[in-house]
Amino acid sequence: MKLHQIIAVLNEWAPPELQESYDNAKLITGDSNWEISKAIATLDCTEEVVDEAIEKGCNLIIAHHPIVFSGLKSLTGKSYIERTMIKAIKYDIAIFAMHTNLDHVSTGVNYKFGQKLGLENLKVLSPKTGILNKLYTYVPIAEAEKVRTALFEAGAGNIGKYEECSFNAEGNGTFKAKADAQPFVGKIGKRQIESEIKLEVLFESHLKGKILNSLNTAHPYEEVAYEIVKLENQHQEIGSGMIGQIPTSMSEDQFLKHVAKMMKCSVIRHTKKLGKEIKTAAICGGAGQFLLRSAIAAKADVFITGDFKYHEFFDAENNIMIMDIGHFESEQFTAELIIEYLQEKFPTFAVLLSGVKTNPVHYFIS
Repeated sequence: MKLHQIIAVLNEWAPPELQESYDNAKLITGDSNWEISKAIATLDCTEEVVDEAIEKGCNLIIAHHPIVFSGLKSLTGKSYIERTMIKAIKYDIAIFAMHTNLDHVSTGVNYKFGQKLGLENLKVLSPKTGILNKLYTYVPIAEAEKVRTALFEAGAGNIGKYEECSFNAEGNGTFKAKADAQPFVGKIGKRQIESEIKLEVLFESHLKGKILNSLNTAHPYEEVAYEIVKLENQHQEIGSGMIGQIPTSMSEDQFLKHVAKMMKCSVIRHTKKLGKEIKTAAICGGAGQFLLRSAIAAKADVFITGDFKYHEFFDAENNIMIMDIGHFESEQFTAELIIEYLQEKFPTFAVLLSGVKTNPVHYFIS
């Protein structure tokens, strides 16, 4: 299996264009043309994980958190980041990270989090805007289906749980071919009135190149008329956090015990109990404090995430119960998720689950 083949399917699942501006989700070490024998999946790439990859004969590490966030100016081994990089490079081990891009897709980190808690009817808590574009193009009626199909195959026309969505309106287009033109219909120097379909489709902005390539390939005209408009609409399948329902409502104590068991937590920090049944839960793997207002607005009974600071707990204002289970704990099943996805795509390719617990936070329980 070539590394670029593996990266291609992972990027199709969680496009790198969906990552936050501060992020570094990409191939960090290695050559995309390398032949990959085995891979290992982990939440964090550390020296211990690289040692594990060497021991198990894996020359690819797929991590959720990038080992490098900002630029390195030297590789002298003075930090764990530099030592990890040096060892990976020395032993020809590729490191690939998929971070906030995997957080943002509806089948990503938070979906797995919600599954582990047994939540139903999961949907994105805070959908992103600025991701959707609309393409308008004009096609002769007889050729419209060919163009429409090509656009669908390139990824256009997906809206939530529906695909192959388009709007079509008939009208008349006019044009006059110049002397050096090669018109599909009409004659040089004579105005042509052609019955056409105005075809409209939505697409995600990162697919623009693929969409335009398909349009120009399938369209019969020498000069293809089209317009692309950036939309402000929310993308319901892409965004931060998720919200779902608990199949059978629980008391706050019952739900705390349930979360601790399912997420393997020895400690849960939480705001005071409000004395109400827990029916709806909002979640965010990692550091999710920025979604508290969204969780309250969505009328969630509880918000489960990691990395809340002391004063941020006051922001619940008795409207919601905050449960801080820890950054690692909320994302610990991400490696499992990556393995499940790759096994579905490449059933005969070996992807191992790292046995290294990379959580840097330890708890003393008296």
